[in-house]
Amino acid sequence: MKELLLPTSCFCILFVLFLSSLNSASGQVIGYGYVLRSVNIAPSMTKLTAHLELIANSSVYGPDIPRLSLTASLETTERLRITVTDSENPRWEVPYNVIPREPYFPVISPPLPPSPSTTFYFPGSDFIFTLRNTTPFGFDVTRRSSGETLFDINPVTGDSSTHLVFKDQYIQLSSSLPPETSNIYGLGEHTKSTFKIQPNQVLTLWNADIACFNEDLNLYGSHPFYMDLRAPKGSTHGVFLLNSNGMDVVYTGDRITYKVIGGIIDLYLFAGETPEKVIEQYTELIGRPAPMPYWSFGFHQCKWGYTDVDVVENVVANYAKAEIPLEVMWTDIDYMDKFKDFTFDPVNFPVDKMNQFVNSLHSNGQKYVLIVDPGIAVNTTYATYIRGLEADIYIKRNGVPYVGSVWPGSTTYPDFLHPKSGDYWTNEIKIFHATLPVDGLWIDMNELSNFITSPPNPSSTFDDPPYKINNSGAQVPINTRTVPASALHFGNLTEYNVHNLYGFLEARTTNAALVSVTGERPFVLSRSTFVGSGKYTAHWTGDNAATWNDLAYSIPSILNSGLFGIPMVGADICGFAYNTTEELCRRWIQLGAFYPFSRDHSEKNSNPQELYVWDSVAKSARTSLGLRYKLLPYLYTLMYQSHIKGTPIARPVFFSFPEDTMTYDISSQFLLGQGVMISPVLQQGASSVDAYFPAGKWFNLFNTSQSVSSKTGQRIVLDAPEDHANIYVHEGTVLAMQGAAMTTTAARKTPFELLFVLGDDGKSFGEVFLDDGVDLDFAGIGGRWTSVAFNSILNGNKLILSSMTVNGGFALSQNWIIDQVTICGLRRDFNSIKVWELVDGIIVEDRNLDVKVEANDIGGGAVNLVISKLYLLLGKEFTMVITSN
Repeated sequence: MKELLLPTSCFCILFVLFLSSLNSASGQVIGYGYVLRSVNIAPSMTKLTAHLELIANSSVYGPDIPRLSLTASLETTERLRITVTDSENPRWEVPYNVIPREPYFPVISPPLPPSPSTTFYFPGSDFIFTLRNTTPFGFDVTRRSSGETLFDINPVTGDSSTHLVFKDQYIQLSSSLPPETSNIYGLGEHTKSTFKIQPNQVLTLWNADIACFNEDLNLYGSHPFYMDLRAPKGSTHGVFLLNSNGMDVVYTGDRITYKVIGGIIDLYLFAGETPEKVIEQYTELIGRPAPMPYWSFGFHQCKWGYTDVDVVENVVANYAKAEIPLEVMWTDIDYMDKFKDFTFDPVNFPVDKMNQFVNSLHSNGQKYVLIVDPGIAVNTTYATYIRGLEADIYIKRNGVPYVGSVWPGSTTYPDFLHPKSGDYWTNEIKIFHATLPVDGLWIDMNELSNFITSPPNPSSTFDDPPYKINNSGAQVPINTRTVPASALHFGNLTEYNVHNLYGFLEARTTNAALVSVTGERPFVLSRSTFVGSGKYTAHWTGDNAATWNDLAYSIPSILNSGLFGIPMVGADICGFAYNTTEELCRRWIQLGAFYPFSRDHSEKNSNPQELYVWDSVAKSARTSLGLRYKLLPYLYTLMYQSHIKGTPIARPVFFSFPEDTMTYDISSQFLLGQGVMISPVLQQGASSVDAYFPAGKWFNLFNTSQSVSSKTGQRIVLDAPEDHANIYVHEGTVLAMQGAAMTTTAARKTPFELLFVLGDDGKSFGEVFLDDGVDLDFAGIGGRWTSVAFNSILNGNKLILSSMTVNGGFALSQNWIIDQVTICGLRRDFNSIKVWELVDGIIVEDRNLDVKVEANDIGGGAVNLVISKLYLLLGKEFTMVITSN
């Protein structure tokens, strides 16, 4: 496949031409804007409603709505909501049972005539909202503490592209940005070469079955949320437009403009003012990420094209023979009988043999996941189809179930907005699970994907709206290879409005079904997503390719998923499409071993790429996955923090260093949690990595005697070992780790090691959260779980390490012990220990310990201290005091 590379000047010309086509139609003005007629202010001073009137009508993209109602309300001290809608007629909104939120109502109070400007200082909040009685009107939101402007729709004189435009099928909202300080992230889902969004782009949101090896096209999910990180101090806020309709978001560096083909303006601003706080505030609204089962953090293997159960069994056996960890085996649509959901090929995947295989996996502590597509084959002998007809739960067009085409041929599609769809889907999964006790479900093709394009309905504007979003990068009609927009869901809701919600709705229904059927914490993996999908599902980045670019671009993709509240995410390791190479696969597992969701997957025409195929890849897999399995308690704790606070597992480097402007443009490195940094090889033939290290001490997790230290951030060229990436941990971090093993079950039976990484002040902090890994009552009051916090502090010549335990009884019941403590970055006077004391509970322990002092390469003669044979019970609090000579 050849790439056409255009000079930058050509790209800019093309963008300007395309932008011109968006801003006008045959040179006509799209909209003239609105004027402010009156304002109502609530007595609480936390809400106001403004009444807007159209200045003049424009017929471009349809007639304007003459009167609008704007309501600004402070929902929390850190969340401001601004809604704009037709003041006289109801309009489509994302249903409140999809994204639960406060209903908005206009303020009913005596109207006030508009003054030149109305400034609203919300009590207890950093937000200031100002209405401008200009022609056209405008508003802006600023930060009280700094005066920064966060969102500003005040129109530019003579520039109609900056006006508020509100038509039935075209809404335009444009905000200016300070290009010298603003850094924008989010607005997905797209494959991009950089994590930070670059100026002069049109970001289209319309869920589509487009392979993610295509750069800058609308992909499987729609997330109209962005984070704005302001230089130089790192002040951060978030902006979210809650709207499920198709849209283009035009970003020019100095302005961001939404062009939406329906719904309302339901805008939320999140005050932050750190990146982590913004995501906490965002996920508080859309829903915290789902807790994942412990086993899902192991390594997964899949391929489209495993032709029979014997092949699948051999893959499992070969992983064991190569001594490469394998937690979960997957099978694509190959297992189905003629590609029908919830069936098994009687010849190649007979049920009795499949049960024997799955039983053997379970007895070895391994799991099995199968794919399910939403398309239900139209077949009068197919029970799943018949039951769907009887329940009348299929999407309809022209009064009958709409028939598309996917893998089994003619297909219908369940309507997951139908009140009977949950019972129907749960029953099918119940029957399926009784036939074969799978451990999770993989839901694919749910954008919705369709192999045919149905002709538009000539009596409807839904199939061919007046404004053409930049679908597939070429303004392709929105009906292309999907369910037509004029099709109807329950309650006469159009596919036009519901389209981007489908993957979310299927994930929510599948999650609930698995809970009902298994009684355990569900694992669902969905390709299509929407705002809030992380509450129900994990995600993978889709159909990538075995190229070095795809390897590199996987990092921005997983970081964006974390911003969108879907932290359990990964890319297909070694590449899905085309044939990978030994070197590419070797480098990919070195990175992919540290994706939150780690899975090797490829398509049926590609050569085998299981991690044991090449000796060098197998060696890299053993090394890299070995560290991943040691870090399982850390990864699981990050998942716990995601569920409690919404913070991502894989994070941009600037999350921990927002005041370091050098981190704003990093797309080739990322953090796991606050302090573990991954700096992989992303280029063919590379023997070194140019990595950026923010200020402080960093220690190599593969060899803690190797370290990097600086008072300010700096770029350092690191050697790139053949068998692993550079993984460094930052000062101030405590990691709780266990031993490497072939499965998570085996790894959980090994002793713990604590790694304290000290700064100059000797301070460090970390925690570990543990439970049985599958309990539905995740971290519930009085539940079977334990949380332990670890701290260190330096007081003169004494280093004090301690733990604080919550619900320690569960950890004690598992007999988990801490066998070793490693302390990195001690002052050189600790190269000889005068006295050490361990207080376990109230008893001073006197044990025969191994204590070793090791040199590290930080300047000034700093040392590492390794204390082993501790046999401390994890569930019991301890204090350790180490005194130097």
